[in-house]
Amino acid sequence: MIPLISRQLIYPLQEKILNRPTFSYLASLEKSQWFSRDDIESLQLQKLQTLLKTAMEHSPWHAARIEHAGINLDQLSFDALRKLPTMTRADAQQHGHEMAWQAVPGGAFRYTTGGSSGLPLIFYYGRARQASDAAGRIRARRWWGVDVGEPEVYLWGAPVELNNTDKIKSIRDGLLNQLLLNAFEMSPEKMSSYLAAIQKFKPRCIYGYASSVALLAKYGQQNNISVSLPELKVVCTTGEPLYPEQRQIISDYFNVPVSNEYGSRDAGFIAHANSHQQMLLLSESNILEVLDPEGNPVQPGETGEAVLTGLCSEAQPFIRYRTGDMLKLSAEADKDGRGLHVIEAVVGRSTDFLIHEDGSIVHALAAIYVLRETPGVEQFKIIQHAVNDFEILIVTNLFWQADALKVIEEKFKLRFGKGCISHIQLVAAIAPEASGKMRQVVSKVPTQF
Repeated sequence: MIPLISRQLIYPLQEKILNRPTFSYLASLEKSQWFSRDDIESLQLQKLQTLLKTAMEHSPWHAARIEHAGINLDQLSFDALRKLPTMTRADAQQHGHEMAWQAVPGGAFRYTTGGSSGLPLIFYYGRARQASDAAGRIRARRWWGVDVGEPEVYLWGAPVELNNTDKIKSIRDGLLNQLLLNAFEMSPEKMSSYLAAIQKFKPRCIYGYASSVALLAKYGQQNNISVSLPELKVVCTTGEPLYPEQRQIISDYFNVPVSNEYGSRDAGFIAHANSHQQMLLLSESNILEVLDPEGNPVQPGETGEAVLTGLCSEAQPFIRYRTGDMLKLSAEADKDGRGLHVIEAVVGRSTDFLIHEDGSIVHALAAIYVLRETPGVEQFKIIQHAVNDFEILIVTNLFWQADALKVIEEKFKLRFGKGCISHIQLVAAIAPEASGKMRQVVSKVPTQF
């Protein structure tokens, strides 16, 4: 499909049929990103007031909390918002039916997402949330010179997308210039066909899980499969931490910059890196607080938990929602002059950190580097079941030596304590999580930051 037709006719027609205000919201985002920081925060408070008033009327669980906190919705401030206790994933699991507004204009749509706890979260989202996510991504793509309707490859594995990949959706993808490749199936044969399909498709953008795109790039490098993609502007990664060597592999192979995205199924699209690799918050749709364990805001540059208020989440409000993600805010401004808030680093989820036997917190990279620097390790997964109890799954290649087992065990003892026990299994393959993500590190030990 000619990109201009897709951009100006097909995509807008789809959104109009689905009653999603994506393009009107996109137009407002294109203007508001250039507001001053003060004006953007004034806009946030206006939207927050609307959200809280909607919650008072249609979400009994939130209404009770707002009343108990004594918040005056006609004299709202960020300080007043902090009077409201934070909400957790467990709150959304247990009280979702008391939060959801089923009669929200445009309809409420049920979604189930998994999590590291294994407990599913069922929640509802509306057309405003859908429009916010889509418009936020379109704007972020434009920062990299990619516009609506230009060819884009998705290396994706979320069941909600793949289960709907039928003939009608395939036609729709073609009309929107989108090619979906299954990140659940990353065998050598599949990856070879994916690279051929990407070469033929000539995308402007490639989008997918960081680990999946890195795995595909590494496969191409190791098997001397070159691709020539002169139209490609950027590879956008999402869904999991983007580690430095993954960024390097992807950038080297596809010969373009890598831009990371931050978001989640429950919280939605939150932030995206600009062309200067600054992570910019979708400030018009989100209020982001970064808090210490006592619930106090941390200073820019300090690590804390991301607590999010989704300003477009009226179908089921997520207000002061503890995401479990560990972030650092930046004191910098956007280098292109936008007023959007800047995130210095997405450090990882609380489950991406490990515990030393002395109780101290250790970043997942301390364990990851042990496996990365071991010859013969093709792929791995580290699971901390308890303090001093690690399960390590390893897919090996021709460079693997049997004595590496002892070396890995000793290095884990050096990093996590002399009592550390490593249960190492050599496996043929490592399955992705139910969401399609390939998590290198999983901690089942509670972490207190």
